[in-house]
Amino acid sequence: MKFDKDISLIQQKMSETSIGIARRQNILKELNIEGGQTIIDVGCGGGQLVEAISLGVGVNGKAIGVDPSETQIVSAKDRCQSFENTEFLCCYADEIDMDDASCDSITSTQTLEYIEDVDAALNEIRRLLKNHSRFVNISTLWDYFGFHGPDKELNSLMHEVVKGQKHPMLPTKLNGKLEKLGFKNIRTHEIPFFITKRDENSFAKFHEVNMVNAAIKKGISEDQVDLWRKQLHQAEQEGSFAFTTIAIMTTGYINQ
Repeated sequence: MKFDKDISLIQQKMSETSIGIARRQNILKELNIEGGQTIIDVGCGGGQLVEAISLGVGVNGKAIGVDPSETQIVSAKDRCQSFENTEFLCCYADEIDMDDASCDSITSTQTLEYIEDVDAALNEIRRLLKNHSRFVNISTLWDYFGFHGPDKELNSLMHEVVKGQKHPMLPTKLNGKLEKLGFKNIRTHEIPFFITKRDENSFAKFHEVNMVNAAIKKGISEDQVDLWRKQLHQAEQEGSFAFTTIAIMTTGYINQ
C-alpha cells in the first residue's frame, strides 16, 4: 500500500500514540533482540520501530526498514540519521534485495493485510530468515475496528471508506500460512484497545481524521461528514462513545 504525503503524516502520528507505542513494546519484547543481529521491519513507515531495533542490535548489528513509499522512507531516514547501523529499502515486501537466510528476525506491523499477494510476501520473509530465527507480525482484526455512537447508517457509510484491506481478517488465516512455510511454535497474542475519549493526540482522533479525508475524497458530502463528527462528539458527551480495535500479534519460528 502506498501512502500520499498527508496519509503518511497521519500514520506517523498514529505510531506515536499510546497504542502505537504499546504495539512496538510488544514487538520488541517478542523479538528478544540480541547485539549483532540483523532485523528487518517490513512496512517500516516513519521508522519508529527501526530506531528502537537499532538500539537493541548495537553497532555490530543492522536494523533495516522496508517500505514502498518514498515519503515514508525519507521520514524514516531523517529519524534515524544519527544511527550508522540502519538501512532503508524502498521496495515491495516481496522484492527485498537481500541474500537468502541473511536475517535473524523480521517483523511487520499492520502491513501484510494491505498486500494483494500476501503469500508472495510471506515467501520472501521465509527466504530471508536464518535457521533459529523468528517472524513477528501484528495485524488488525478489521471486522472489529471502528467508532461506536453515531447513527448506525451514517456510521456504516463512514466506515466503508477505509475498507481498503486485501485481507481484513488476516490473523485468522496467518497461522496456517506460516505452517505451510515451515514455521514452528506459532503463537498468537491479542492486543485490544477500548477508547472512550477522542483526545487530540489519540489513536482514535487520528483515525477520525483519516476517515474524514477518505470520505471527502470518495464523494461523501461535507454535510454528512460534519454530521458524523457532531454525532461522535455528542455520544462522547453522553458517555455512549467508544472506539475499538483488536490487533493480533503472531510469532512463528524457523527451527530446522
